[in-house]
Amino acid sequence: MNEALIISGGIYMVALIVFHVLFWRIFKWPETLMSLNRVNKSTIQVLNISITFIFAIFAYISFFHADELLNTQLGNTLLILISLLWLFRAAQQLVFYDPRNKASIGLTVYFLVGAVLYGIPAYIQ
Repeated sequence: MNEALIISGGIYMVALIVFHVLFWRIFKWPETLMSLNRVNKSTIQVLNISITFIFAIFAYISFFHADELLNTQLGNTLLILISLLWLFRAAQQLVFYDPRNKASIGLTVYFLVGAVLYGIPAYIQ
């Protein structure tokens, strides 16, 4: 069961990769970022590309190293940290976005799912 959760976590990460790659189109960044100065505009885009790459790393590790994640101390630590990342991200959703907005609620739930996908294998072995 734990390995299936980690593989599901890899699929979860791939969905986030697709979502983040589409940010330019979804949020109309070519137009909406025009009002920002070059440093702020660049920072938003660089952070998005960097986090997308991190999701790709997590997906790869989930798909090809689930056994090591489950059976080594380093792997267990990584599972805990990925789970905490998603708990932290869910908390940020509540602080920085309108918690009554349906999309915000959906994203909060999505981030909590990520915490569960990696948290259960970390704690239940």
